[in-house]
Amino acid sequence: MKTEPRPLILNLLLGAAGRRLAAREAVAACALFGIRENSVRVTLARLSAAGLVEAVDRGEYRLGPGAASLADDVSTWRDAERRVRDWNGDWIAAHVGDLGRSDRAALRARARALELLGLRELDRGLYLRPDNLSGGVAAVRARLLSLGLEPEAAVFVARGLDAARERRAVALWDGRALTRAYRDTRGRLDDWLARADSLALDVAARESFLLGNDAIRQLVFDPLLPAPLVDVDARGAFADAVVRFDAAGHAIWHRFLREGSPARASARARPAPDRQRPARGPARSSSAATQETPT
Repeated sequence: MKTEPRPLILNLLLGAAGRRLAAREAVAACALFGIRENSVRVTLARLSAAGLVEAVDRGEYRLGPGAASLADDVSTWRDAERRVRDWNGDWIAAHVGDLGRSDRAALRARARALELLGLRELDRGLYLRPDNLSGGVAAVRARLLSLGLEPEAAVFVARGLDAARERRAVALWDGRALTRAYRDTRGRLDDWLARADSLALDVAARESFLLGNDAIRQLVFDPLLPAPLVDVDARGAFADAVVRFDAAGHAIWHRFLREGSPARASARARPAPDRQRPARGPARSSSAATQETPT
């Protein structure tokens, strides 16, 4: 999948912890993915016009006021396991069958919100998920509305399903596939970290961005199901691996932005010892937030 300049630049700024991003740094970062300098500068201008970034000095940028909600969204993947609670067998339901279907933008926002919260369609217009998210139905309703679900949608707790619907509800997700994906991705991340020290700095920066994006996207879109629908311990171990990988990626990108260039392509990926806490590198959100896919 081709990396576009918009999500990459936003990720750099989201991970910079308030630090300014120089246009030359954005150009160097995008060059790792074959993105031309002209495309980078055009993207910066468009992001500025949209209020997502703002120029603070000649050739330097920071996040703009339009990126506040985006920054909030990006942070949610880190606390995924803290957003679940024990499941008592109840379901959270959203009924959207009476809502309009002609407004494509509204349909996209609706589908995005339902998918992000892990709801699946049981019967026409009736979506369900286990009621195991912290804050219960009130928190889920508020989150759905903030993501674009129409206020007219009915969001409520459902219980006492008939036996046939209960079986179909449990089967809406492939729990075995989810558990297998947790373990597989965790393995890929740990294997990469084990060999990261041997990689050239530019290679490590590029690969860490791509692998981190995929892993965070997987976590962002995870339905956060309870046991026994998935192996929650495997999911927790996967989430911990993503956090470790993200920290390593930040260190690599901090070094790349500080000293990376084609002339330094033979430099190794391990950050030089430094007693100061390094600035964060790209907050690989998620292709989810920065590529207009949910967070």
